[in-house]
Amino acid sequence: MVINRLDNVEVNLDDGHKYALRDIAEGENIIKYGNPIGHATAPIKKGEHVHTHNVRTNLSGSVEYTYDGDFLPEPTVKTERTFLGYRRPSGAVGIRNEIWIIPTVGCVNKVAENLAAKTGAHAFTHPFGCSQLGEDQRTTQLILRGLVNHPNAAGVLVLGLGCENNNIEAFKAVLGEYDPSRVKFLVCQDVPDEMAEGERIIAELKAYADGLTREPIPLSELVIGLKCGGSDGYSGITANPLVGRLSDLHISGGGSCVLTEVPEMFGAEHLLMRRAVSREVFLRTVALVNNFKDYYTRHNQVIYENPSPGNKKGGITTLEEKSLGCVQKGGMGAVVDVLDYGDRVNTPGLSLLNGPGNDIVAVTNLAAAGAHIILFTTGRGTPLGSAVPTVKIATNTPLYEKKRGWIDFNAGPVLLGEDLTEELYEYIIEVAEGRETENEKHGFREISIFKDGVTL
Repeated sequence: MVINRLDNVEVNLDDGHKYALRDIAEGENIIKYGNPIGHATAPIKKGEHVHTHNVRTNLSGSVEYTYDGDFLPEPTVKTERTFLGYRRPSGAVGIRNEIWIIPTVGCVNKVAENLAAKTGAHAFTHPFGCSQLGEDQRTTQLILRGLVNHPNAAGVLVLGLGCENNNIEAFKAVLGEYDPSRVKFLVCQDVPDEMAEGERIIAELKAYADGLTREPIPLSELVIGLKCGGSDGYSGITANPLVGRLSDLHISGGGSCVLTEVPEMFGAEHLLMRRAVSREVFLRTVALVNNFKDYYTRHNQVIYENPSPGNKKGGITTLEEKSLGCVQKGGMGAVVDVLDYGDRVNTPGLSLLNGPGNDIVAVTNLAAAGAHIILFTTGRGTPLGSAVPTVKIATNTPLYEKKRGWIDFNAGPVLLGEDLTEELYEYIIEVAEGRETENEKHGFREISIFKDGVTL
């Protein structure tokens, strides 16, 4: 299966691995998706398997880039389509009406979990909030702020211990203004029985939430997060391009999508940079990529220590190949904004979000940035779910049929030439209106926060 007329490899539809379309000389670039994914470390004969045994990455450290300035974004026409969602008093839009428990510190995780078990609320536990310094503490606060403010939660109990660095008063300074009907606080050291007090507060939040009903919301107000994990050789052929077409369709109607996993832009960043809507956005994209490469080198790690063993088994050979497939989730439209870790989406169009590729960290990052729903493509399969509905999209039909308790949507028919863009969009609207994803049905909902510093 030839992907691009420039390619010198083809993908076998039975296993997702690459085979040479012609003889390839030692040192010659391996071309897939019309771009180099590495170079041959030995002569490769026509028809031979092309993989880790005879290919090496071309990636190195920081790179200088040139702004072309000639990208013309497609005009957007706000869609008149709507979905039934929740309009919060602040004007924000939610697609769920849940009660969330957000601990300020890991010491009260079990209290949060016990309260969730007794009340039906959702607890998002983590090991941080104390013994952190500088940017790590700030990062924890920013991600928790994003979750507390997330409009999918009708009500939030912020649960503290009392002696932690990220104590409730310190966290309030980062949180800023909040609606006291929607956000309430409990310091466990301050009350004789934290369970009884927690149940009482959650009952108040539930009574508040019960007074809220769904109403028609413009589809353009839906924020969609884009993520892949457990990728395979089909990812850049089926599921990721499908999500890219969906992203373009949503953005063309005035909607917003957000793409993260910066290390999985390495080797494909030029495709995003040439779509920057302005010089400023271009320069911020350059900084986004090179700063993350600097993070690797500060820790004496090579920037191409990826793909994972599962990726390689599924047919992905180098990070460039993985990245060229990964960025397809962002479609072909303009890059309108670059967000730092802890920022929120505030510009319609495609935004790039700083953060690593680690699945749990990335989905948490997307949720904290305001994504109502996450489209998560996978070729190997994963049960992982975020705080928000996490739609698993299989790259191949065998995975979809095997793991029905994990997978929500099958992109496998794309291999047969089917265009599933409208079908996927309709499914997303159903999820936005209350249809449960597999991760929601099974309670697979977790968060994890990025850490890059000292723990006391």
